[in-house]
Amino acid sequence: MATNNSNVTLTGLARRFVEDGLLDEATAKDAFIQASQNKIPLITYLVQNDLANSGGLAFSAAMEFGVSVLDLSSFLPEMMPEKVVDEKLIRKHHALPLYKRGNRLFIAVSDPTNIQALDEIKFNTGLSTDAVLVDEAKLSTAIDKYLESQDSTMGDLDDADLEGVETEGGDRDEDAVVAATDVDDAPIVKYVNKMLLDAIRGGASDVHFEPYEKTYRVRYRTDGILKEMSRPSIKLAPKISARIKIMSQLDISERRVPQDGRIKMKLSKTKAIDFRVNTLPTLWGEKIVLRILDPSQAKMGIDALGYEEEQKKLFMDALEQPQGMILVTGPTGSGKTVSLYTGLNILNTPERNISTAEDPAEINLEGVNQVNVNNRVGLGFAEALRAFLRQDPDIIMVGEIRDLETANIAIKAAQTGHMVLSTLHTNSAAETLTRMMNMGVPAFNIATSVSLIIAQRLGRRLCNSCKKSIDVPKDVLLAEGFTQEQIDTGFTLYRPKGCDKCNGGYKGRVGIYEVVKITEELASMIMEEASSIKIAKQAQAEGFPNLRQSALKKVIEGVTSLEEANRVTKD
Repeated sequence: MATNNSNVTLTGLARRFVEDGLLDEATAKDAFIQASQNKIPLITYLVQNDLANSGGLAFSAAMEFGVSVLDLSSFLPEMMPEKVVDEKLIRKHHALPLYKRGNRLFIAVSDPTNIQALDEIKFNTGLSTDAVLVDEAKLSTAIDKYLESQDSTMGDLDDADLEGVETEGGDRDEDAVVAATDVDDAPIVKYVNKMLLDAIRGGASDVHFEPYEKTYRVRYRTDGILKEMSRPSIKLAPKISARIKIMSQLDISERRVPQDGRIKMKLSKTKAIDFRVNTLPTLWGEKIVLRILDPSQAKMGIDALGYEEEQKKLFMDALEQPQGMILVTGPTGSGKTVSLYTGLNILNTPERNISTAEDPAEINLEGVNQVNVNNRVGLGFAEALRAFLRQDPDIIMVGEIRDLETANIAIKAAQTGHMVLSTLHTNSAAETLTRMMNMGVPAFNIATSVSLIIAQRLGRRLCNSCKKSIDVPKDVLLAEGFTQEQIDTGFTLYRPKGCDKCNGGYKGRVGIYEVVKITEELASMIMEEASSIKIAKQAQAEGFPNLRQSALKKVIEGVTSLEEANRVTKD
């Protein structure tokens, strides 16, 4: 949503950033308003939202105030005073205690106008405070490392780490308890904990433990790409598998069938990470995959997901409707769950009754009634939906529409005054509609209940610190799908390079979306049971860009590379 900034007069740092060419005036005004509303420093807001380079901001702020910038990467963490400033104050003000000399405490800040931070820290510690200007990106990393080192559960890995791990899951029988003594030795405990903690620190989404005939390997999936991290001895394979199964409370004596479990690992008093665990019997032992479920992902906010402004408005407008169905589609690992949870977070107010049926519930949301489906006891998606409709719901989320019965109940709910959110495994918005028809859902019901379809992929973000511009011939650009108008307007393409701040030239991921609102014309085509090709052409004619067009726009904006766009959205 656009911010009304016509009455804002830029002064101080915001004005300096515009004068130095780091921001245009409209962006600076919007950022100033948003930072004030969110009660965070302007520089912090700019860096968190990738609106400006953190190094440039630090240099500009230093010139404005006539001070030097300290390079935090050369500052040793052990020099920082321990337990002087409360963790809440550090996170609230984004300020880090660097060192103490007598009664003076030197505080690292990225925004020299953040006087409130110095005053509040001074009041709470009784020490005189002095600001030290640092790079915002480096400050964020340093704060995480500092708070991590203050927490005993994140220090050296030893048996004490087990106290920070809580497990929940199935019952354990006596055989499992006896067998546990065989694998509870310190080296295995230490190794598994190290693998899990390293995965969290490295921003991985999945951890794969894989046995083969003569080797054993551990791989992390980071930014959507698998990378080998460790090769323990194949002799340790049974003990590693048993250790993980104990942590997730699975039956370690059962190696013939797949099992599902969960591990909760506490990183600090306020932060915990869940792992969803699945075991699979393979030719040479059990392959175990752990999906890392970080609750903070669901609270990133819609602005952080990568929607274009028009797409974000369509999504927000659909969420504001009292009824209807929003479908999110895409392959496994494309970010569907985060999109759904982001929508639920926006809708999650005390006035609404929200219920979800999931397989399983990946992220716990306060104020949302979450149900794990369990087909073994007769609690499937359809049964959960029927129960929801008897409990006066306002909003229903169905983890996935897999069959006709679930689809019909979800559509009935959407037609009778409820907002329904769900997912389907299809490749595009148009294919979602024809897939529902193929499942046996009457075309009329689809046309009158579905209000919005979001097809999505996740692409890797280029690292802003090392991305390198490249020249591409015009005929190649046309062949890749860029329009003549885009080429004539001009843009710069970038390729990954790689530095110590990223993974091979990429850092993080961004959503690539096709957001289609069901208009009257599209509804008419659905009722006529038009093919997905005709529906897709009509959607583009009405101004809804497809996945390929959205990916190329991210390339034009310098967010990702052409190679990455081709990897996730090949025509």
